[in-house]
Amino acid sequence: MPSSSKKRYALVGTGNRGATMWGKDLIERWANEVELVAVCDLNAMRAKRALKYVGAEVPVYTDFDELLRAEKPDLVIVCTRDSSHDDLIVKAMEAGADVISEKPMTTTVDKIKRILDAEARTGKRLDVSFNYRFAPTAAKIKELINSGAIGDVTSVDFHWYLDTSHGADYFRRWHAFVENSGSLFVHKATHHFDLLNWYLDSDPETVAAFADLKHYGRKGPFRGERCRTCRYKDECDYYLDISATPLLESLYEDPSTVDGYVRDACVFREDIDIPDTMVASIRYRNGVNVSYSLNTYMPIEGHHIAFNGHKGRIELRQYEKQNWTTPPADEIVVMKNFGEVERIWVPHSSGGHYGGDDRLRNMLLRSGPNDELRQRAGSRAGAMSVLCGIAALESSRSGQQVSIADIWGEDGGLNLLETRP
Repeated sequence: MPSSSKKRYALVGTGNRGATMWGKDLIERWANEVELVAVCDLNAMRAKRALKYVGAEVPVYTDFDELLRAEKPDLVIVCTRDSSHDDLIVKAMEAGADVISEKPMTTTVDKIKRILDAEARTGKRLDVSFNYRFAPTAAKIKELINSGAIGDVTSVDFHWYLDTSHGADYFRRWHAFVENSGSLFVHKATHHFDLLNWYLDSDPETVAAFADLKHYGRKGPFRGERCRTCRYKDECDYYLDISATPLLESLYEDPSTVDGYVRDACVFREDIDIPDTMVASIRYRNGVNVSYSLNTYMPIEGHHIAFNGHKGRIELRQYEKQNWTTPPADEIVVMKNFGEVERIWVPHSSGGHYGGDDRLRNMLLRSGPNDELRQRAGSRAGAMSVLCGIAALESSRSGQQVSIADIWGEDGGLNLLETRP
């Protein structure tokens, strides 16, 4: 494809996700659709290290405004801390660029409103990278629900398990503080709440939640500043040697001398303020009730989800990582109230999230893929999943049910809660 017809994109945030999913992968496999023209990061050393890994030679900026003025990108991809997404999204749209934002879209109600207002004013488009919608198993479940395989859905059981590697990692990084991530009810569960919203084709209405810090942070047996210098490294089950992963070492160790951000901070720091054990009951506008949980220190990685309907039940137990061998496919079990059981095997696809990452990038960057299942997620989807997480965190703190309408307040004409596309 001629260079003039490619989308000229700027990458903002050059950590691991930006350098891989939206950096090296895009340049190597979507080069006919996009052209990287610049990267931006508050830490110039990290940005330069990321570019070396990506294999590109483009300008590095630490000032996003300067990048927009000088490069005038068609597309901006945002991979920074969640709490900074709104500033970058709004500035990019006002400069004439479309935006792809890593999830969550943002972290507070005011920031949601700011983003929606900018999108309405500028006419630019925001896509949120909800790659789980694109996983083959999720797509198959959506097809089954849409087909009426179990009749109208009445309730959902949804439980997500993060293991002692992935789960612990959130407590090593900037995610460990509500100010940065909105808590895992927002940062991580935004994926899960979005899946529910998409599966059910409805919006959350009321949330009642409980959440505690039971395992990490001040509940830990000992603590230090970081793994590399910790005197407990020989006895701590959560010791992380980032030098064993060259990309992490390159992006975070030397660059930490610039901004002080280390990649192996102690998971038992006393100032960690996000919960690690979370449950929620969610009432949807269409009457569906959901039982949800998220645990972050499990021996397994994956989730269990079941849809209960008037005519039967759809059930999935998806293993992403565990200490035993599982088939290279996921089994969806469709149980009819007065009929036979159907077992549907969905093979795993290559690429991140069982192929979801690749399907997402194809949808966003290549012309042609249809969207019969409405997998492409815009600002409204991003807003509703974040609002559910905000409501869950507020409920867990107050001990009261929380209405989405109450936390949204006056919509300023945005009509988010009144309409679904």
